Amino acid sequence: MCDYSLHAVATRPAEVGETIVTTTFRGTSTRGFASEADTSVAVCLLPGTELAFADNVRYDNRWIWTRTINSRVGKFGKIDPHIPDRHHDAIEFPDGKYVLVTQLVEGQRATVLQLPVTQPLGEREHKPEVIAERPTITRLPIG
Repeated sequence: MCDYSLHAVATRPAEVGETIVTTTFRGTSTRGFASEADTSVAVCLLPGTELAFADNVRYDNRWIWTRTINSRVGKFGKIDPHIPDRHHDAIEFPDGKYVLVTQLVEGQRATVLQLPVTQPLGEREHKPEVIAERPTITRLPIG
């Protein structure tokens, strides 16, 4: 939900309608989202959270180049969660491209448009029950 906090930064969940800003958190080398009012607290987004940026989104590799995506809207998600010791938080854009949150240029403002729908505790999606497995047929070589 908030892997850019590195567990060393105070965090809180995002709220619909608030403006957040990309920042590098003090004492870390990673970037994430914070409230405009308090950039020391990481604002955590759930996968599926929709954002509207104030300008076309800019990202960089911190050393050589900066690029711009011709889009102002995106959806927060995770990429490669099965790979440990890597940043997973990313923004997906309408063209299907992703940018890691830690690569977003500092100082960009975004409004939280919509949080993902979550199920209340105790309610679960109805899944059909498997009554019986079909046996697997194995053909043996003849001869």
